[in-house]
Amino acid sequence: PTPLLAPFIKHYWFMKITDVLTEQVRIVPTGFISLIFHRGNRIFSASGNTFQPKAFLCGHETVYTDLEYTGQIDMICVVFQPAGAKAFFNLPMSELNGLRVDIHDLGNQLLSDLQKSLEDALTNEHCVLLIEQFLLNRIKTLADYNLNRIDTAIRQINYQPTELNALAESSCLSSRQFNRVFTEYVGTGPKEFQRIIRFQRALFTLQHQPEINLAQLSAVF
Repeated sequence: PTPLLAPFIKHYWFMKITDVLTEQVRIVPTGFISLIFHRGNRIFSASGNTFQPKAFLCGHETVYTDLEYTGQIDMICVVFQPAGAKAFFNLPMSELNGLRVDIHDLGNQLLSDLQKSLEDALTNEHCVLLIEQFLLNRIKTLADYNLNRIDTAIRQINYQPTELNALAESSCLSSRQFNRVFTEYVGTGPKEFQRIIRFQRALFTLQHQPEINLAQLSAVF
């Protein structure tokens, strides 16, 4: 993302598949909220027994989801920083947990216009340009002191698991205040977020050290 959006956007990714065969993939919790656009066929959620919307805001998942796709898939995904989505959507991020909210239900005509523009864009670079124009126009002022507190806590969590009281203390908040602010900005509580991060670290270790057994893995994490 452009430097102005880097504090709020982690990255963009694109997936294009042209295949008539039905494939299945399992998605696990990542700790990030995403904005997703389908320019090709929609993907079927076997777990929810429904098709994903054409464009939607995806909240935190706490369990895995099995997805099925067939034919032409053309996806664009905006992955927000852990507290980044709060800068663009005026609601507590916890309200998105476990949900895929159709953009039309968010009541923002400019977001619907963005979806239409993305369908006509010819290159990934043009798609990113359109997305960033929308986000830069929509970005709102957050309470910097709260955002800085949450970012500090997230850096600590990414470094190593930390007790809630220690995270609250470093954020200059009581435990109750810290839990409330963290949940509002990130979308999930600090304990649940730490579990997701530990799980992602374990997956990363398994991918890069396939010889490690589960007993060794549990000792590390």
